[in-house]
Amino acid sequence: MLDDSSAPRPATTAVTRGSRSHLHSPFGTDRFGLAAERFARFFGTPRFILGQTALVVVWIALNAVAISLRWDPYPFILLNLAFSTQAAYAAPLILLAQTRQADRDKAAAEDLALGADAQRRHVEEQTSGIRELLQVNTALTERVAALSLEILAAASARPTTVDGQGDNCGELPGTPGEFPGDESAPGGPA
Repeated sequence: MLDDSSAPRPATTAVTRGSRSHLHSPFGTDRFGLAAERFARFFGTPRFILGQTALVVVWIALNAVAISLRWDPYPFILLNLAFSTQAAYAAPLILLAQTRQADRDKAAAEDLALGADAQRRHVEEQTSGIRELLQVNTALTERVAALSLEILAAASARPTTVDGQGDNCGELPGTPGEFPGDESAPGGPA
């Protein structure tokens, strides 16, 4: 059989994640499985189909034209036998290659599912942390609102002037001179 070097190389069967260190073929050694995959891959190439078509055309032409070389007359039983033999070997090799690919796909899907689970757990942890921060922020916001109300209530209960007459000489509440005995007030006790 011709080796099609342009065909893609088979993917490795080694799996590094999880408990599987290697996928074993149910049909024998890994070397046999790799060879089966190469044959199965070659059977599907245009090079194989064109080569087989050329072989059939030459076979029929030689048997139809060259009277002295008729080793396989008209119903072409020998050619049919060659195709049957090829099909008898090709079918199991193709099935083997498909089985190996299905095993690789299953292992990749399991690894993907493990990665998705880990990512989901990470997102849940992050979401939980964000919820906790939101609760703390809400509690702090409520506490600030309560303190603001207390400050507002305390500010509205205080007299607005030093002498209680309502004239504070243009000073804002809490400025020096507002309370009797305030040392920072101009003219206060020294």
